[in-house]
Amino acid sequence: MLKIFNTLAREKQAFVPLQPGRVNMYVCGMTVYDFCHLGHARVMVVFDTVARWLRASGYDLTYVRNITDIDDKIIRRAGENGESIRALTDRFIAAMNEDAAALGVLRPDHEPRATEYVPQMLDMIGKLEKNGYAYVAANRDVCYSVRKFKGYGKLSGKSLDDLRAGERVDVMEGKQDPLDFVLWKHARDDEAAEVQWQSPWGTGRPGWHIECSAMGSQLLGQRFDIHGGGQDLQFPHHENEIAQSEGAHQCQYVNYWMHNGFVRVDDEKMSKSLGNFFTIREVLKKFDAEVVRFFILRAHYRSPLNYSDVHLDDARHALTRLYTALKGFAGNPAVDWSEAHAQRFKAALDDDFGSSEAMAVLFDLANAVNRGETVLAGQLKALGGVLGLLQRDPQEFLQATPAGGLSNEEIDQKVGARATAKKEKNFAESDRIRDELKAAGIVLEDGPAGTTWRRA
Repeated sequence: MLKIFNTLAREKQAFVPLQPGRVNMYVCGMTVYDFCHLGHARVMVVFDTVARWLRASGYDLTYVRNITDIDDKIIRRAGENGESIRALTDRFIAAMNEDAAALGVLRPDHEPRATEYVPQMLDMIGKLEKNGYAYVAANRDVCYSVRKFKGYGKLSGKSLDDLRAGERVDVMEGKQDPLDFVLWKHARDDEAAEVQWQSPWGTGRPGWHIECSAMGSQLLGQRFDIHGGGQDLQFPHHENEIAQSEGAHQCQYVNYWMHNGFVRVDDEKMSKSLGNFFTIREVLKKFDAEVVRFFILRAHYRSPLNYSDVHLDDARHALTRLYTALKGFAGNPAVDWSEAHAQRFKAALDDDFGSSEAMAVLFDLANAVNRGETVLAGQLKALGGVLGLLQRDPQEFLQATPAGGLSNEEIDQKVGARATAKKEKNFAESDRIRDELKAAGIVLEDGPAGTTWRRA
């Protein structure tokens, strides 16, 4: 049985969906004002893997990952660029989709844009006002009264008396309490018309937190199974989502909360605000996209992920070992779930999506194939496919050109020159070419049919 570490319960729990055989999952997506960084890549790959495993387990999944296409950072960046909000967000949504596709991330069933759900947000704010949780502040913003919601802090474990206004919580005049947060921002005179909507409280735009509550409830229902996102969203964003949704609908919002760990650089969280981030595009200039996906899945999703070129190089070598075991194998077999390796693989993923343990099973399979149990090559490829790995032609991966490396054409020319040297019994030249290729990370394999090569 699948078990999930539920952040709300602070323990692993058996997964029981609200409807037998069906799962509704919402994941907080990107704020689209810049290129995605490796922290975003982790969210995309982790929950893509969760979605893949839920479907492989027989569930009928509806997966929603939202897009925040209106907030202060977007407005500021569009102004700096001298372009419209829509032009900016469309451009970075396209870039996000390109990056996700490169990493083997399947498209969610729904990718709602916040700007398309303003009526639903207004409806939810109206319910909160009616239920006594929302009020109009002195500056005409509509705010949520945190202390009126008795369950506030249950996700993060924070006590109201100990809380102070957090990093992403605005402190402003007119709030009844520093912890109160904005549901609806009254329009400023200098803001463009495209970021202004009519509401019962005057012209304005939604606050950040209300977006996900409205979109999740609209697309998945007032209560659904799984809500995911990065660990940094646990407080205040997800805490505020619970307060909004449960305050409006008077029922439990989400059954299982999942949070992936940070990507770290030099023991600091990777983030745009700290300026220590690497965009996905920067990383993909140096490393194969499948290597990056492998690197992300090699760690358990709740653990910190330490980024460095050394760790990516190690991931490349490890993935090469798996593809080397598949060399010469063709076909797209289905998983034989009755086989021992597959049962261990399933047990690993059923234990809170233990991708690192599932990876160990893949290496055991590769070792078995290399020992001569070639019948298991199909199982290796099929199980790799469950994680979104090992689906390329092995030779294509093994001969892929790394940044700054010799091209395939250059290698083929040198292999041909070596063959000519051997034919002419010029063994010194043959050995020189072999050593030159070895120094460039190229392994030559001589056989009855001639010489083949792969990148080490």
